[in-house]
Amino acid sequence: GRHLDLVIFPLSFKEFLRFRNVDLSKRFEIANKEIEIKRLLREYIEFGSFPEVVLGGEKRQILLSYFEDILNKDIVRRFKIRKSKELVSLAKFYLGNISSLITFSSLERTLNISADTVEKFSHYLEDIFILFFLKRFSYKFREPEKSPRKVYAIDVGLANTIGFRFSQNMGRLAENLVFLELKRKEMLASNLEIYYWKDVNHREVDFLIKENLKVKQLIQVCWEVNRPETKNREIRALLKAMKEFNLEEGLIITDDYEAEENIKSKKINYIPLWKWYLK
Repeated sequence: GRHLDLVIFPLSFKEFLRFRNVDLSKRFEIANKEIEIKRLLREYIEFGSFPEVVLGGEKRQILLSYFEDILNKDIVRRFKIRKSKELVSLAKFYLGNISSLITFSSLERTLNISADTVEKFSHYLEDIFILFFLKRFSYKFREPEKSPRKVYAIDVGLANTIGFRFSQNMGRLAENLVFLELKRKEMLASNLEIYYWKDVNHREVDFLIKENLKVKQLIQVCWEVNRPETKNREIRALLKAMKEFNLEEGLIITDDYEAEENIKSKKINYIPLWKWYLK
């Protein structure tokens, strides 16, 4: 008979705060607890949000055992994989390169694993929801399949534990978290689709949200908005995409910067990640 796959994500930031006994029912309470919420966001970014990890003491040890169990039980045994070392290498590479553009052919050279094996193992990792691959937006039917994809992890705690040190990659981790929140919404709404956008001049917007047949929102994640060259690059790409899709507003999600700017008769809203979560 017909069956439906139910995807259970780790805790959202709102759920995580409730686990930590932060009352979100009253707006003035949220304002009073801003410092605490920001501190908890840092913990959320570092260790992720698997419930056992949130409540447990040996967080890194739990995450390491999760990684080993997921690969061994969910993939190696299920798909009868002999080249388990290659699978582990690929999974570690992806977790160390979240929010990055990848192609299967380039990984063949980087990891010395055949492109066919990379593609097959990547589909396995996506099938068990340890990773997601985001396609490029295009009106051309075949273009998204041929273009590089962006890779994201189901949990940033896994990426930090297996992939890299979190303090050096806050922007990538924040982008991964925004992706997960958007992915939750996409899976609940049949008319919603998310992509990244990139033009021929390599200007890139992190997230393009399409509702039915219309592009509804463009989102950049810019952690270092205080660096002029970074901020200007993000704005240029956003304005180009806003013009292409005839949008009056664009959104930039930041660490702690909040503002509105009007540029070339277009409005750009800046909002801190924690506030965006709680909107």
